[in-house]
Amino acid sequence: MSGIDDSTRHLVRVAAAIAGAGEQKMRSVIEKAVGNVNPVSMDEVILQSYLFAGFPRALNAARIWRALSGASAPESDAAAELRNDSDWIERGMETCKTVYGESYDLLRENIRALHPALDSWMIADGYGKVLSRPQLNLKTRELCVVAACAAAGQQRQLHSHLHGALNAGAAADEIRGALDSLVDLVVAPDLARARGLLAHVLTRRHPPARKETSNVR
Repeated sequence: MSGIDDSTRHLVRVAAAIAGAGEQKMRSVIEKAVGNVNPVSMDEVILQSYLFAGFPRALNAARIWRALSGASAPESDAAAELRNDSDWIERGMETCKTVYGESYDLLRENIRALHPALDSWMIADGYGKVLSRPQLNLKTRELCVVAACAAAGQQRQLHSHLHGALNAGAAADEIRGALDSLVDLVVAPDLARARGLLAHVLTRRHPPARKETSNVR
């Protein structure tokens, strides 16, 4: 798959399947990932999926992964147990600033206007306790978030996280590769919209040079 390595392709597909596929399709996608991904990375993609797909789908994915892979859950989780809330808030702000770049302050203002609790949870829980976990790099996380948003039809969030993936270090070809891997998981019109949105984002970030015109007649 152009632009994306095989292991990341499996992780991206799993993220999309958790967010938008039925259980049978999710099982098939996870089964194909067994033996082709780092088990710790798979755990992280499943864990973060609760932010974008909800706890029920994350729990179902975890059950399927444990059954198919034979990989046991860790006995403890140092990242969850040894950091206090203030640590996660600080780390969450750093991660959110990386993802949103110059739009960070506006994001915080907009989310607070929806509800202060949503703003607090977004930073401490979403970007802190989940997306700042050290077991998986932010670029791969953001590629998986892009896949999840595309599969769930969340265009507004997809737009934000296309920027986020680029801000986290993903190349345009890697994002294209991630979207290309979803042809059997996202219906064609939605996938076309996602590709079009990526093209729009890239154009906004790198506008074509304007041709100079001569006044000489």
